[in-house]
Amino acid sequence: MSASPTLKPPVWRADITLGRSTWRFTLHGPRRPSPTFIALEVAALAGAVVVALLTGSDADWDIALFALLLIFSIVSDLSAASTSAVKISGSFLSLVLAMVFLGGAPASLIGVATIGVGWLRWRDEPEPLLNNLVAYAWFPLIGGLVFTEVSQAMSLGERDGFFYLLTFVVFVLALALNFMIIALRIRYIEGTGIIQLVRKLVVPVLSSEVFAALLAVGVAFLYIHVGLAAIVLFGAVLFTFQRLLGQLLLSEQRAEELEKRGQQLTDRTKQLATLQVGVLSALLRTLDLRDRMTARHSAAVARYAREIAIAAGFSKEEQELVHTAGLLHDIGKFIFPDSILKGDTKLTDDDWKIIKMHPYQGARVVAQMEGYGPISDIILAHHERIDGKGYPRGLRGDDIPALSRIISVADTYDVMTARDSYRTPISSFEAIQELRRVSGAQLDAQYVEIFTRILAGKDVRFRHGEDADFDAELGLDKRVEAYSLPVGEVEADGKPSEESAAQAERDAAAAADS
Repeated sequence: MSASPTLKPPVWRADITLGRSTWRFTLHGPRRPSPTFIALEVAALAGAVVVALLTGSDADWDIALFALLLIFSIVSDLSAASTSAVKISGSFLSLVLAMVFLGGAPASLIGVATIGVGWLRWRDEPEPLLNNLVAYAWFPLIGGLVFTEVSQAMSLGERDGFFYLLTFVVFVLALALNFMIIALRIRYIEGTGIIQLVRKLVVPVLSSEVFAALLAVGVAFLYIHVGLAAIVLFGAVLFTFQRLLGQLLLSEQRAEELEKRGQQLTDRTKQLATLQVGVLSALLRTLDLRDRMTARHSAAVARYAREIAIAAGFSKEEQELVHTAGLLHDIGKFIFPDSILKGDTKLTDDDWKIIKMHPYQGARVVAQMEGYGPISDIILAHHERIDGKGYPRGLRGDDIPALSRIISVADTYDVMTARDSYRTPISSFEAIQELRRVSGAQLDAQYVEIFTRILAGKDVRFRHGEDADFDAELGLDKRVEAYSLPVGEVEADGKPSEESAAQAERDAAAAADS
């Protein structure tokens, strides 16, 4: 029996105008508006036309004020402050003023004209366009009719205080009607509850709309006392404010886009860092399957090396570098055959040639990981000697990176004292005596003495590295955070240059032949 395909709900783009704001969002619903629903919207629009024609004779068709508010509304909508999510215009204020001073029919005509002309720029989809036309035909019409009827019933004059209160109430009524018309359509498509739509559409703009309502009252007061000049002045100020708001919204949108891209880049970088650390850890784990001491030894060397770096006064960044290098310093041993790795046979000259190549091989592997260039340099030099007799490059004294010299001290000590070593372990005291004996020739005398002081204050388990745990030292989550970006001075690709890599290989080959 074949499985039935999973049907995803259709997705519709909707530009919903509410008050001064047009919200641009995606609707997920089981259906598009049916032909019946669309027919009802067409009928509602036609009904608004009929009501406007029947009541139009009672309206105040002040041509100058009508033309000014019409121009103001259309231009405000065309020049609305806009982002990908919302556009904000002052057309709603014009409609409220038209409801108050002209009446329902003129206000409705201005609303329909605003939406219609605005389509030339905003190119709304046909269905949300129809819904917006219905909304902008009806709420100005009803708002204007309510204002006219109430003001006449109460015999309110234009200088009466209740006149301005009624202006505020009509603004709120118009906003509520606007919301209900668009909410019905969204509910039909998405099935979203009215309360949820209030939270989604009304609450975010409520404070700004209350301010706009008070602003409408103020403009009405100025118009009554000053005349058309107040509307012209208000329009100039509002257009200037709208332009500034547009620049602000654009800046915020760009900032959000940059933040989003930055977050995406960070997420991808963290994924890469997780992969890198995981690959290196897996290599060491694979090596540990062949040589049981590898993981514990690497953890012990990393711990010892960081303690030395801390006591020597290195920066936190350098402490983390030497700790990571300690974890990875023996990763190049994957080239060793079992006869060398397990140390159960006498080493031949050919075996020593392989051994002397492992710092270079380890550094080459680590260098392939973005941001690990400085660590590969430390690994490459961790078997160099102060007297120049080390490998793979035969560096001498201060030519050896300081952090590599620290790794050498930690590495030598753990190999001598570890009970899982391929050689017979010796006591911490004996190992310290041996470190001091080769100090200045094989090892850096400064770091030998620092390490000796550290060991003096530690217990037996620390001095023999028995409780060193690779996973604990690795600290995967913290390491991913730390290495999401390159650490220290890394070349553009986070790897040693071709010239230095080639030179290291030549030096390693020469050292192996010596």
